Amino acid sequence: MTPAPPELDRAQRAVQSVEVGGRLLLALAASAGPMSLKDLAAAAGLPPSRAHPYLVSFGKLRLIVQLPASGQYALGPAALRIGLAALGQVDALREATPVAEALAASTGLAVALAVWGNFGPTVVRMIDARQPLHVSMRAGTVMSLLGTATGRAFAAVLPRRALDLAMLAALGDLPDARPPPLQASEAELQAIAEEWRCHGVTRAVGRPIPGVNAFSAPAFTHEGEAALVVTALGHQDHVSPDWRSPVAEAVRAAAHEVSQRLGGEAIAAARRGHLPQPTAAPGGAGAAAEPAP
Repeated sequence: MTPAPPELDRAQRAVQSVEVGGRLLLALAASAGPMSLKDLAAAAGLPPSRAHPYLVSFGKLRLIVQLPASGQYALGPAALRIGLAALGQVDALREATPVAEALAASTGLAVALAVWGNFGPTVVRMIDARQPLHVSMRAGTVMSLLGTATGRAFAAVLPRRALDLAMLAALGDLPDARPPPLQASEAELQAIAEEWRCHGVTRAVGRPIPGVNAFSAPAFTHEGEAALVVTALGHQDHVSPDWRSPVAEAVRAAAHEVSQRLGGEAIAAARRGHLPQPTAAPGGAGAAAEPAP
């Protein structure tokens, strides 16, 4: 085997050096607080003697600081500046689009991204299904708040005042293509929120488009705001209404990935809490009527 040229070998060592140092930064970022050299090195998979020179260099750059009282290490002001700059440059739709495209490719279903607009849930990106699906969803479509999986995902996480204001705006400015006014009791909104907290998704089964099912889930920013909702929909032959179906799992995972990209995965987990998954089959005794996709 021909040995690598010296220039290439040096370049590979340089890249590896950055990757090794990056493991220390990532370990600190994942920690709940400052860490000792021993614990930090272990978290990065390094012996302390190898980790220490990196920490010295990071200290000179103020990426890491060593606390005088305890000798422990923490992220420094330069790391904070980098983090804030990255968050300021995040575009939710840009980050969500490749995730939505991957979801559509893996499931073969139509996938929509919706944001909270002046008139409520508004589709901003629509990826068509692999098989023809006759639904009137496109960029700019305003979705019913309570009658769609997309709308219910927003209803689960937004404050009541925001929901009411959007419905009032729709009534005043969209006389010919407005969603129905919000006529939901606090108990109904709480039930929708509980549905999302329990399952991680909201769903719509066969109404008003017979035979079309959908699952939706919100993605969060680092500030705790619902940046957008991810929805996958398709014919009932391909989209089981079961909360634990492959499509439901895929939508949950996609929304989680978008939240990760936006720095909001911890907030999403905190908003959901840890509720047990129900075992009752969908559509069984006592099941409520399902909304539209």
